[in-house]
Amino acid sequence: MSRIPLRDTESQSSLGRPVAYLNRPVAAHPPVARVRLQALAQGRIALSDLAVRVVTDFMLEQPLTVAEDRPIDQALREMIVAGVRALLVVHGDRITGLITSYDIQGERPLQFLRSSNFSRHEEIEVGHIMTPWDQVPTLDWRAVRTEHVADIVKFFKNTRATHGAILEYMDQGGIFVRGLVSRTQLERQLGYSIYH
Repeated sequence: MSRIPLRDTESQSSLGRPVAYLNRPVAAHPPVARVRLQALAQGRIALSDLAVRVVTDFMLEQPLTVAEDRPIDQALREMIVAGVRALLVVHGDRITGLITSYDIQGERPLQFLRSSNFSRHEEIEVGHIMTPWDQVPTLDWRAVRTEHVADIVKFFKNTRATHGAILEYMDQGGIFVRGLVSRTQLERQLGYSIYH
């Protein structure tokens, strides 16, 4: 499996956070006929289980991506077909953000229209309302491998995020997105809301 290396000239984002790349080549669009059954196959979990049970690991599952310039309605349709609620946003081989179904169906499109020169919902692109990469909450893969589900619950309670990116720091200096963790998937596997 080839990995896309972190380029020395692009090692920091504008806010000082390291730039990350996927650990495999990416396509600009998710597969059309992908059905997500991982959560069902894994069954119920307990807070004492290892955290990796709630991780979508990109070494095992193809990461789903969307280009920044994709209309948000198309991105939402692709999420529905794929059975996911989040897509990594890419520009070439570089991850630039995260877009969720909550972003598209919530207040962000209206807020964007109010603050921009755009006037129609159909004109809104993923890059307009995504969470920029340097604002996506992250976890370190080395820690996740040894942590428990209770630690992931604490992560979501502390960040109030719907998703978290899991980063793998390579010995040779590269940073790759190893996977995602989803609050909804976590709650589905636990069988209850973490805010109960």
